[in-house]
Amino acid sequence: MSNVVLRNIEGADFRASPEYQLVVFDRLPCEQQDALKDLTKDPDFYGVLVPQGSGIRSAKSVSQDTALLFLTLSTPCPIPAYVRTKLGDSCNQTAAELVLDGILEIAHDGHFVCGSEAYEVIYGGPPITKPGDPLAEMSLNALKYAQALDIDDSVRLSARLYLYNRVPLSTQWKKKFPTRDAVAAILGIESGGANRRYLDGRWTSLKVSPQQEGWFHWESRTSQRGNIAPRQGYKLYLSPQPKCVRDAFRVLLEVLTESNAYHFKVGNNAAGVLRPDKIVIYFWDFESLNQTARQIATRLEGCPPQGVPFTACVTDDGLLSWGIDPLPQEGVLAWQERESWRLWVTNRLAVALLAAKNAPSRTLEPWQFALERLRLDNVNTETWAPQAAFGHPAAAEG
Repeated sequence: MSNVVLRNIEGADFRASPEYQLVVFDRLPCEQQDALKDLTKDPDFYGVLVPQGSGIRSAKSVSQDTALLFLTLSTPCPIPAYVRTKLGDSCNQTAAELVLDGILEIAHDGHFVCGSEAYEVIYGGPPITKPGDPLAEMSLNALKYAQALDIDDSVRLSARLYLYNRVPLSTQWKKKFPTRDAVAAILGIESGGANRRYLDGRWTSLKVSPQQEGWFHWESRTSQRGNIAPRQGYKLYLSPQPKCVRDAFRVLLEVLTESNAYHFKVGNNAAGVLRPDKIVIYFWDFESLNQTARQIATRLEGCPPQGVPFTACVTDDGLLSWGIDPLPQEGVLAWQERESWRLWVTNRLAVALLAAKNAPSRTLEPWQFALERLRLDNVNTETWAPQAAFGHPAAAEG
């Protein structure tokens, strides 16, 4: 559960949203069954909520428990006793999330509301709107920018949020970083390059998939995962201005020689060097990340930052920041790429932003609703640090 203050709404009347039809998997058209067949690997999977009519709503896969609740609330009533017993202390927040996501509606002033229109019914205080640091302010500006865009597709909107603060790919930058080999030469990692000695002893260069072809990747020959669960790790972002990437990368390599990092990557073309998250270093624990970050910060004091939106500051200027890739989830489709920390964040923000923009009436700005909805997913939207309840105990240290 999150630490967000919510009103107690368990005794209110709820109803299943008339905007959705619940369809068991076996009754979906054959082509949809084929597209969603990977979801059946989850024994708790029931089917799909299919949006009715036109609009920005998208289909949602649902568990057996959610399906049963949806069917039970086809007739308005309070949350059933069996649900309250099963969910215990998390019942109130679960109900709030279902209402905010438009799956259920809650009675308010003689009618039923959901999404951003239900904010005053659910939340125990005003929305948080004050950013805590430069990256938080940048993230807030990104949300306001996305709200102003004429985009009604959450995937496209998430991409615009994800790419926010990328330096435009001008002719000047294309000339400076014309090819992959040119970037390698600037970084000093080509054959015989000045920085090869830092790589050859400790790191193994990885061949990458087509999805990762915009990166140089290296894996540690010495840092071991131990008992840490697979694919669970912390990410340190080093974000200098593109003109400073060579010097910053040299310092990084020197510091990583004695670090506990197990993987790192850097953009290998002009677009990669211009993105804010151009250098990413991976660790198995927050303590190792923080120690390495402090060493880099000391060496790069005064280096002009670019800054990575939707990450948590390590240094006050935003040159170094961090995040956590979400834990693997059941029911992910084979063709879906696993979400990174920032993509996980921007995907959720985009969905909430569009839902609030398309609400019949506004009780708060869509960007405010998006922030508040993400707070329920255990992200501190004042600092963009994941909370301890996110699934990583050390997250609270950030």
